[in-house]
Amino acid sequence: MKNRLDLKKATLRKLFSHLEREKDLGVERELQGMIYIQMRLPIEKITKEFENIIKKKIEANIYHAKIREATEKDLEIVTEIYNKAWLTSRTPFRPIEKETLKTIFHHQDTIFLIARVYGMDAGFVILDLEGDNKEYGVIAGLGITPRYQRKGLGTVLGLAAWSYLKEKGIKELRCEVYKDNQASYQFIKGLQFEEFGEKTYRKEDFELEEN
Repeated sequence: MKNRLDLKKATLRKLFSHLEREKDLGVERELQGMIYIQMRLPIEKITKEFENIIKKKIEANIYHAKIREATEKDLEIVTEIYNKAWLTSRTPFRPIEKETLKTIFHHQDTIFLIARVYGMDAGFVILDLEGDNKEYGVIAGLGITPRYQRKGLGTVLGLAAWSYLKEKGIKELRCEVYKDNQASYQFIKGLQFEEFGEKTYRKEDFELEEN
């Protein structure tokens, strides 16, 4: 069980990290240590008043996006959104295959939510339940197609994650942000997440092979 859990976490971390091997010159960059900021938001702080403040920041057409929990049939869509989203990002691009997402999807404590806008699947968020008693939820990854980036769809998915986890009785929502990714950091801070620590990952933390 521990090996499967470690494999899942390593897979998620690799998908949404900034780790990139430089192959242009035939030389691979060694990961010396990447610092991630640990952030959290107690569910009790997500009041109706707080949600209304957040909603006012979202474009009206985006706010009415329809959210659904993904099935295995949706993994093709999630793969497509992921690859489109990262093509326009400032982070190193690493395309993924549907089979990679499938290994995460089939873990019992992982949930995929998809946002649909004007009949188009435009974003996703991956949630993971962690802790000895599954007492906190982790936003393990989030992706938005270029057309709907910077319009509030990520915030809508954040609200959907809150609602989903409230129903599960989760006490706290957590995530981690690469220290140099200021855009993601400011977005998460805008959702009232607070820092509670830092964690350094090294090369072996991104390995996907089971022992």
